Amino acid sequence: MCRNIKTLFNFDPPATEDEIQAASLQFVRKLSGFNSPSKANEEAFNQAIEEVTEAARKLLASLVTNAEPRNREVEIEKARVRNAIRFGNENQV
Repeated sequence: MCRNIKTLFNFDPPATEDEIQAASLQFVRKLSGFNSPSKANEEAFNQAIEEVTEAARKLLASLVTNAEPRNREVEIEKARVRNAIRFGNENQV
């Protein structure tokens, strides 16, 4: 589950609201152990997602770096190569 949480800082273009929301959802799922909560826990689950999303948004807005922004396409290709090697599909790279 945690492998779905991606680095969101220092990309050009910056992380979208949807990406921040998706990472927050994955984080809350991991912490709670629920993929989807019961009706009894739904309100707390959704509130946690909202709070984590806001905290992530504030964090990303306040971070600074001197490094050049990373290119999304280049990072996707690097991940594709790593996964091909990891899962034994080197011929598909």
